[in-house]
Amino acid sequence: MGPGDRPSTAHGAGLGASVQHGGSSQPLLSAQRWPAPPFCPEEEAEIVQTVKESEPVDHGLPGYVWTLKKLQRWVAIHLKREASRNTLRRILKRAGLSWQRIKKLLVKADPAARVEFVQQLQALFEGMLRDEVRLVFVDEAHIHQDLDLGYTWAPQGQRAWRASSSPGLHKRLEGYGAYDFTQGRVFLWHGGRCNREHTVRFLEQLAQWLGETKHQVVLIWDGAWYHRSQQVRAAAQQLDIHILPLPTYSPDLNPVERLWPWLREEVTRLHCYPSLYELCLACLRFVETINQDPETVLRRLWPKFDLDPEFENLLLSN
Repeated sequence: MGPGDRPSTAHGAGLGASVQHGGSSQPLLSAQRWPAPPFCPEEEAEIVQTVKESEPVDHGLPGYVWTLKKLQRWVAIHLKREASRNTLRRILKRAGLSWQRIKKLLVKADPAARVEFVQQLQALFEGMLRDEVRLVFVDEAHIHQDLDLGYTWAPQGQRAWRASSSPGLHKRLEGYGAYDFTQGRVFLWHGGRCNREHTVRFLEQLAQWLGETKHQVVLIWDGAWYHRSQQVRAAAQQLDIHILPLPTYSPDLNPVERLWPWLREEVTRLHCYPSLYELCLACLRFVETINQDPETVLRRLWPKFDLDPEFENLLLSN
C-alpha cells in the first residue's frame, strides 16, 4: 500500500464524501475561515453607548446596574437579536470597559476646602520634617465581634464555611484609633461609645501615650458634633493639642480610614470571636505587632498630599 492510498474499512467507508463538496478535494470550510460576527460595528457601538451613558431603569428594566443578563434583555428588545453573555462581555471589553466595584462619591464635599486642607497639611508636613510639629490623625473605631467575610483557599467544587455565633450588631468595640504620623505608630483606645465625655477621656489617654514632647501636637479628625463641643475643645487646649478639622465629607483625606481594613484583614476576617474581651485582646496584639514595623505603618497609612484632578472634577460637576 502506497503512502497516498486510504485503507478501505467499514469505519472509514464514505468518510471522505461527507466532508467534501461535489467530489472536490477542497474542504467545505477553510481552517482560517471564521463565522461572521453576531453584531455589526454600529450595533456594537450602540450596546457600548447604552452601558456607558444610561442605566437599566432608563429602558424599562429594573435597577441601576447593567448586568450581562439585563443587557441580554435590552439587546433582545431593542436590537431584536439574541446574544450570549460571553459575546456581550467581549464587546464591552473590546471597548475598554471592565467590571469594577463602585466607590461612593460624596457629592457634598467642598473641593475648595479640600484643596485648602491639603495645602495646610503640606505646610505641617514641612514643619514635621524640621522637627517642629507632631502630626496625629484620629478616627472613630467600630469593630464588630462577628466575622468579616472574605476569600480563602478551599477544595474545588465545595463551599467554604466559617462558623459564627451570630452576635448582634451591638456586639462591637467602640472607641478611637490614632495614627502618629511623625513616629509611624498606632494607638487604639476602647472606652465606650463616642461622645463628649469619652472623647475627653480619649484625649487624656492620647496625651499620655504621646508622652512629653517639645513639638506642637496637631490632631486631625473629622467634624463630628462631639469633636466640636466646647468641652472637647477646652480639653484639647488644656492638653496643648491643636485641632485641625478635616474638610466635610472627605474620609479619603484621613489615613486612619485605611487602618480599619488592615485590622479587619488580620483580626476579624473569617473569624468570629467568642467574646468582646477576646476581640479586644486580638486588636491590641495587632496594634502591638504593627508598631514594631514603623516603615510598614508609614507605607500603608501615608497621607494624601495630592488630589486626583479627575475625582475633584467629579465633585465640581455634581
